[in-house]
Amino acid sequence: MQWWMVMSRVHVSWIIAIFSLSFVIGVCMAQWVLGWGSIVWFFVSVGMIGVVVWRKNRYLIPFMVVAGMMMGLWRGSIDQYALTIYKKLYDHSITVSGTVTDDIDIGKNGEVVARLGGLKADGHELPGKIWVSAQTKFDIKRGDSVMVSGVLQTGFGNFAGAMYRANISKVQRPEPGDVARQVRDWFADTIRLAIPNPQAALGIGFLVGQRRALPVELDQALQIAGLTHIVVASGYNLTILVRLARRLFVSVSKYLSALSATVMIVSFVAITGASPSMARAGLVSGLSLAAWYYGRKFHPLVLLPFAAAITVAVNPSFAWNDLGWQLSFAAFAGVMILAPLLQRYFYGEDKPGIVRQIVGETMSAHIMTLPILVVAFGQVSNVAILANVLILPFVPLAMLLTFIAGVGTLIAPGLAAIIGTPANVLLSYMVAVAEYLSKLPWAVTEVQIANWVSWVAYAGIVLLIVWLWRATKYDLRESNIVE
Repeated sequence: MQWWMVMSRVHVSWIIAIFSLSFVIGVCMAQWVLGWGSIVWFFVSVGMIGVVVWRKNRYLIPFMVVAGMMMGLWRGSIDQYALTIYKKLYDHSITVSGTVTDDIDIGKNGEVVARLGGLKADGHELPGKIWVSAQTKFDIKRGDSVMVSGVLQTGFGNFAGAMYRANISKVQRPEPGDVARQVRDWFADTIRLAIPNPQAALGIGFLVGQRRALPVELDQALQIAGLTHIVVASGYNLTILVRLARRLFVSVSKYLSALSATVMIVSFVAITGASPSMARAGLVSGLSLAAWYYGRKFHPLVLLPFAAAITVAVNPSFAWNDLGWQLSFAAFAGVMILAPLLQRYFYGEDKPGIVRQIVGETMSAHIMTLPILVVAFGQVSNVAILANVLILPFVPLAMLLTFIAGVGTLIAPGLAAIIGTPANVLLSYMVAVAEYLSKLPWAVTEVQIANWVSWVAYAGIVLLIVWLWRATKYDLRESNIVE
């Protein structure tokens, strides 16, 4: 009865949450349930939503669930139908032109790995993205237009197709091109004048989420130590920058504070690229900032599905086996829902300090993402919590010192080594911790589980969250990532 009382008290918010969650489920189901691409289903869904909003009766909530799933199936089916064009292209040699949508990876054998969007083949546009690996001497950057040829294979994750050992015959860099990427690379090169590698690569990863510039050995060490999330374009990096921008100007005016934080969000997303995890981070930060500015509070159980629904409405492929998207929302749920409940249960109303907050958020994010990670990679990092406690408290300082090193080098190039010394010392400590912990014989445990086991694990986590909420009576609206 208490749940329905809450429903009637915050009717609109929970209606949005229920519809959003149902919409995401519908988009996911569109992978297997076909035939919902007709515009008729959209209007039927809108009609059902109108009835629920008009009558405002809690007993009509099932209609909202059906309407959300119906609209999700409609939206997902449109993209699924468009992707059927690839069926006749698989196992055939084709030539495709497209735009590099993300930073280039370098494979184990020195091959270039690119993700292409804006595809065209034989003068016809192709939907979605494809994954391409090739041996080439071209200097390829994000935003470049390329032409590749090879045998198109079935895709994986959210890629419509994959092309292995392809031939890259043409690379064109448009003017002015990806300005944000150019500014990022220019500033990163300046930082490298003040800080040696691999410390410089780690600092750049903190500052702009450029993980692909990391040396292979350090990247592997960070993965084993459970620290990859601090050097990718993620909500953690963005949260630090948004909080800093907001607090710097809040004493001047609330408007200037919100404006500076908004500029930070837009700039960071532009520099790092709109990956699934970055799209989530930018959207959640923006919505949280707007709620703060207008004196409102978003309940995480409303904000989470609402943000998820917006991202998959724009790009349904995010919901189709995109690991980054899944991990991003799982970690967000851990930090915004599980962590504060655990803090309240064990420590009451005593506000956590920096270390206790980091430990709690790290453990919670680790718990929420663990089932997905085990299914995807078949291993568990046993040193992740320890590594995060030893490194995460210093990430904001490392970002600041790395930024100072870059700006200082621009002003006084001759003093670059001196200006970069503080950042170098701190980053060297972080590199040493990651490498030491990753080399411990017990750092990783190999685990293989079936998909159904992960769902059982999440059911258990949900029951734990409900029990903690009932035991603590904590108001999750107090969780705000921008404050």
